[in-house]
Amino acid sequence: MPNKNFFETNFSNAINNALEIAMKNDKNVICYGLGVTDPKGVFGTTTGLEKKFGKHRVFDVPTSENALTGIGIGASLNNLRCVMTHQRVDFFLLAMDQLVNNASKWYYMYGGKKSVPITIRLIVGRGWGQGPTHSQNLQSWFAHIPGLKVVMPSNPYDAKGMLLSSIYDPNPVIFLENRWLHYTKASIPKKKYFVPINKAKIVKKGKDITIVSMSYLTPEAIIASKYLEKLKISSEVIDLRSIKPIDFLTIRKSIKKTKNLLVLDTGFKFCSVSSEIITSILEKNHKILKNPPNRLTMPDIPEPTSFGLTKHIYMTHLEIISKVLDILKINKKYLKKLKISKPKFHDVPNEGFKGPF
Repeated sequence: MPNKNFFETNFSNAINNALEIAMKNDKNVICYGLGVTDPKGVFGTTTGLEKKFGKHRVFDVPTSENALTGIGIGASLNNLRCVMTHQRVDFFLLAMDQLVNNASKWYYMYGGKKSVPITIRLIVGRGWGQGPTHSQNLQSWFAHIPGLKVVMPSNPYDAKGMLLSSIYDPNPVIFLENRWLHYTKASIPKKKYFVPINKAKIVKKGKDITIVSMSYLTPEAIIASKYLEKLKISSEVIDLRSIKPIDFLTIRKSIKKTKNLLVLDTGFKFCSVSSEIITSILEKNHKILKNPPNRLTMPDIPEPTSFGLTKHIYMTHLEIISKVLDILKINKKYLKKLKISKPKFHDVPNEGFKGPF
């Protein structure tokens, strides 16, 4: 029997629901950004909010990323809670000065007496011809800056709960959404709830290897773990959820049990989040590992625009399974036994996808 306190929805609507709840509960919450009041409502995440809360709280803006970020910082310093949206991470690069030299530093520079409670929603593009300037995963760049929190939810439940936690956090939070997650569905509570920003989640328990994942790679890791079970390999999958701070305690507890580690990262390999995780583990826990830790990341090249060239850019459960076998020193001939179905489409999230992108 369905639980009347829950409802099934997709990732986009979970974001929309979180924004609606925050704005109902606190008149100081405002939502703005390029395309926020567009009929498509930033992939459905802001649809209907202007009608419910008015033009003074939900509004579109000119294409001026640095200026609108500065306005958001100023408004946040004056008791508003700003949720600013950019339809691509890449567009926000024009506002890095405001983020790094103002938003992230304010709490420190003024001795904790004044903070900037701004939430910056940045959407990651992928496939469909997004190309090198519309598809970058830059979480490690943001995480490098002291004073910033960085989150990457992988499912509708966490999307709603982490956005509410971000909005009510007293300091700036970078909220990264992978475009390919917007269509994914789950049952979530109707009421307000909070998912902590500093806590990873074990989404599947196992005993042979720890797989640490993030964002879109978490569902891929879960698919991989199910195939690996057919080879009697038990994988523990940890969804990071929070990129800064990283929940190292959960990761360390897991590898003490499994004694093997694979980190999945949607970003580029050099100076990545996966680099930080593996380095931290090797500094303090290297003696408990049976095999050297490893990782799967995007290659250190700009993402191609071409449909053909992107075929071998993205990792899927296929690459994850292969890497696990490498770490555990298991012969690749067993891959044939798994009869793994290759994804039909590498360039769109599902067969029925029609956009917008």
